[in-house]
Amino acid sequence: MDNLNVIFVTILLGGWLGGRIAARLKLPAILGMMAVGVGVGFALRDAAPDAFWEMAPLLRSTALIIILLRAGLGIRRAALARSGTTAALLSFLPCVLEGAILTAALHLLWGFPLFEAGTGAFMLAAVSPAVVVPSMLMLMEKGYGKAAEIPTTILAGASVDDVFAITAFTVFLNLASGPVGGDDTVARTVLLLPVGIAGGVGLGALVGFALAAWLTRHFDRIRATEKFLLVLVISIMVVHIGEYLHLAALLATMTIGFILLERAEHVAHELAGKLAKAWVFAEIILFVLIGAAADPLHALSVGLAGVATIVAGLAARSVGVMIAVAFSGFSWKERLFCVIAYLPKATVQAALGSVPLAAGLANGESLLSLAVLAILFTAPLGLVGIRLLGPRLLNMDLPPDDEE
Repeated sequence: MDNLNVIFVTILLGGWLGGRIAARLKLPAILGMMAVGVGVGFALRDAAPDAFWEMAPLLRSTALIIILLRAGLGIRRAALARSGTTAALLSFLPCVLEGAILTAALHLLWGFPLFEAGTGAFMLAAVSPAVVVPSMLMLMEKGYGKAAEIPTTILAGASVDDVFAITAFTVFLNLASGPVGGDDTVARTVLLLPVGIAGGVGLGALVGFALAAWLTRHFDRIRATEKFLLVLVISIMVVHIGEYLHLAALLATMTIGFILLERAEHVAHELAGKLAKAWVFAEIILFVLIGAAADPLHALSVGLAGVATIVAGLAARSVGVMIAVAFSGFSWKERLFCVIAYLPKATVQAALGSVPLAAGLANGESLLSLAVLAILFTAPLGLVGIRLLGPRLLNMDLPPDDEE
């Protein structure tokens, strides 16, 4: 336990200092946290006790739940309705195009079997909610892009993008790691996507309505901190239930926040304040652990070929974003911002990068290396682009019917 205490003190203090140094250099604080995480992972990869690596996924998941709850609490139904078609297109079109190009590249150029290529392609295709969500919330708080509801559109689209990518990853992994039982098996596996999304939204809505009714009834009898802990614990349980039932668990978490804002706005505002404070701690944990999972030595093993493959995927993703926003009414600057916002990868790649290797896929080591390279290459690129170019590309004027 002494070693664990030292590790967590190092993570918290080092992550905070790394964030402050990055901010002093006019860079996103998250970059400093990730850099500290890379150092921590490099130094402790063999020295850290097994308990630390066993706890890391739970800590990452809890931090991600906090930011997704904040995202749900920041999306109003009226704003979502204004961006519905564009958000719907952004939820799958960029991911499909990137996944298709990466599948072709891994199959034809790298020589991977088709199903292994698809597994790696959709693991790499997911945009990072840990990067995108806090960045969009920051822009929303400052009023950037509010008139056109651009941050809201990206929040909604990116969350389903992850669900789509993770489900497609699961489909290809099942096909690659086991015998294919014919067309019927493939069809049943593909049905995971719509069933998972609908089931995740349904589960989140059910829990959200129940929480809204109960918290409204007991609003004055429960302290704000207790409400926060209750919602957080229930959300963690929802994620585990969703994963067990193969539903879109993270989408369920966002739906809880969305329903609370619609049905119990006074409760939602109180929770949002507590979640914002908790995010100060959770942000350090999440990004240091993401950095710790990214071993630079793995990234070096795929070299320039890996960089070229990732760039090809990003180019396809960017084309998908431009098609999705083509009829949105966004200006060219706003469309360019949407492209930039869909670049960063980190959370899903850190969580899934080692799964193909653990499943015994022949090219699992190469897929892990590509996942690490995607984090190291795209997370800084997307972060700097969103934080530095966002205020330059987006307007600050508010819509005339804004409820705030």
